[in-house]
Amino acid sequence: MVANSTIYVLGSLIVLMANVGLTVLGDDYGLRLQFYSRSCPNAENIARQMMQQGMNRDPTAGASLLRVSFHDCQVDGCDASVLLQSSPTAGIVAETVSERNFGLRRLDLIDNIKSALEQACPLTVSCADIIQMAARDAVALSGGPFIPLLTGRRDGINASNTRADYQLPPATVSVGSMLKIFSDKNISAEDGVALLGAHTLGVGHCINFQNRLSPLGDPNMSPFLSAALRMLCRVPAPFSNMTFAPNDLTNFVFDNQYFRDIRSSRGLMTIDSEVALDPRTSAFVYNFSQNQQYFFDRFTAAFLQLSQHNVLTGEEGQIRKDCKFVNSS
Repeated sequence: MVANSTIYVLGSLIVLMANVGLTVLGDDYGLRLQFYSRSCPNAENIARQMMQQGMNRDPTAGASLLRVSFHDCQVDGCDASVLLQSSPTAGIVAETVSERNFGLRRLDLIDNIKSALEQACPLTVSCADIIQMAARDAVALSGGPFIPLLTGRRDGINASNTRADYQLPPATVSVGSMLKIFSDKNISAEDGVALLGAHTLGVGHCINFQNRLSPLGDPNMSPFLSAALRMLCRVPAPFSNMTFAPNDLTNFVFDNQYFRDIRSSRGLMTIDSEVALDPRTSAFVYNFSQNQQYFFDRFTAAFLQLSQHNVLTGEEGQIRKDCKFVNSS
């Protein structure tokens, strides 16, 4: 039975690699599949089980941690800098202070996973890997594809709210700016649109799309959706973290509903509407809306690419004992 299971998993990975057009057995950055197979053999199982428990208690946790993974990688690379708390002595001002990280939540679940892994294998599994494993599991546990994640990242020792301000795109980002952000990370336009498909999970905070509701409303938004959102997002309520709307009609399921919604003018953010209309991206939106498996394949490829951005490996950085603080020397 074990042998058959192993053959099935390997076979599935081979098919997946062929579909996404990537080799995921290793790379030039010191990352590889099952990096902890000897140093902490049960690491990924522990992380997955705790992620499942967290999502059982809070169905929104998956979307939250998927967003954390993107925001971590966007600012100077996937090094868990987003988790560091402010420390005047270390010269750190937390990235979470940045307005661009408004609504970032469930970092406590990362702390819980880290605590469990520290008990099993002290100072072995990095916070940077935990973030990406949590995001991978969030996708799979929500009905999305299983992503053959490479591990072996190490944790950074710096964080900056001003760098987060500069590197994280605003909610009003244009299609051109979005494509430039992805291009700088060697992510194609098509795969960048696939990454936007992460909006299929979770909610959008009113503060991030209030600009589309007043004074006259955005003509690219469905008037029925606009009317509903005007009732929900009343000033000054939009400036609270508690005012939000679902990103799509199935916001607890990782599927291609987001793309069907934005083609029907039911996107929340400015970028949601523009990406469906812009001639540089509209064909990708259409293809993803029609073929969920194709969306899954491109999202997998894009996630793998983004999750390897500017990683620390080998002897670089450190393995934090507590994800919130740099280890004392």
